[in-house]
Amino acid sequence: MRARFASLASSIAAVLLIFSSGSFSSPQHSQSNSLHKQVRLPPARQLDKGIRWQRDSSTGELSIVVAGENGITGAAPDSAPAAALKATTQMVPVTCIVSTAQGEPVPGLRREDFKLYEDSAPQPIAYFDASTQPASVALVIDASPSVLRDSAAMQKAAEALIDSLAPLDQAAVVDFSAHTYLQIPFSDQRELVHRAVARVDPRELLADTGGSNIYRAVYLAARELFPGGTGRKAIVLLTDGQDSGLGLTLDPSTMSPQRGESANRLTFDDVARLLAQQDIQLFAVSTENRPKIMTPDWLVSHEDATLVNASARTNGIPPYTLFLAELVRRAGGQLYFLNETDTAADTFRQIAEKIRAQYTLGFYPGGEAARPGWHSLRVVLVVQPGARASHRAAYYVPAAQ
Repeated sequence: MRARFASLASSIAAVLLIFSSGSFSSPQHSQSNSLHKQVRLPPARQLDKGIRWQRDSSTGELSIVVAGENGITGAAPDSAPAAALKATTQMVPVTCIVSTAQGEPVPGLRREDFKLYEDSAPQPIAYFDASTQPASVALVIDASPSVLRDSAAMQKAAEALIDSLAPLDQAAVVDFSAHTYLQIPFSDQRELVHRAVARVDPRELLADTGGSNIYRAVYLAARELFPGGTGRKAIVLLTDGQDSGLGLTLDPSTMSPQRGESANRLTFDDVARLLAQQDIQLFAVSTENRPKIMTPDWLVSHEDATLVNASARTNGIPPYTLFLAELVRRAGGQLYFLNETDTAADTFRQIAEKIRAQYTLGFYPGGEAARPGWHSLRVVLVVQPGARASHRAAYYVPAAQ
């Protein structure tokens, strides 16, 4: 009897210790006390602290200049990762999401089920991977005041995505308002990632005034987390889409670099270029309502040309939603609307399923493909009538440095 009582007392003490440590969230998320002692959540780091933009007037490439305590400490050209990759191999990866007409992922395809075109010329598929490599998924979460009412649902949705990833996949967490904060770099330790998501709180950033810099957050997350990475790469962006940093209007020229001093700033084209350059697929989840005209079929029918055109002023699509769709079109991925499913968690489970079913094709360009600039990409499915492959619209060859 004493032994049984001692055992019960020990169990109760262990439970009380878990609650008093503040580490208990839910049964599937909790881990042993020894793990919590060994691995701590790193402090958040501001990614845009002390930076300024600098564009090379001859190549058009954008760099970030970082200021240290004693002044300028160095320039980091954003094309450097791709240029370094080009020096070792010229293989161009093209990550695809293959979906049925109903939007369901299509598993089990083989190399011979695909045809790949670059600048309309067919290319031999030299590399093929059917979702065997782990994925690196960066959650970029809007924590600006405009999404405060949706913050609880957003956290639950993000947690559902983390739980739905494959065991070897890695996740990172970034949040933003006026500034951008890295809560945790890539990690396969689910408990740490869950705690990083729980730390995202718009109330903590109410004093972070200066607007909502959505595209800068995506750019900094891509630049910070993905250079040198291999395998499947994705950014999951959860936002209302209302960016206040780039000065975007329905005038297409606002997406591109300007002349003079105005050239030394981030533009929409720079964000699209970096995502395409690193083959990072973008899953954008809007907390706004889907515009009536912007059906999935409409998006598919417009995937080969920019959405920011003359008809954009009359189609009833809010500019902030149009630019989200345009970035998805250029980078590859999909656009979701949070209120179209029963729960936000359903949307993020769908995204995890798409990431698990990604295919990566690779080819070696030659001849004209070596010239700097954009080169169009197109993937055609030989089988699966009605299915389509979503991928980046083009890849970018940086100018020689």
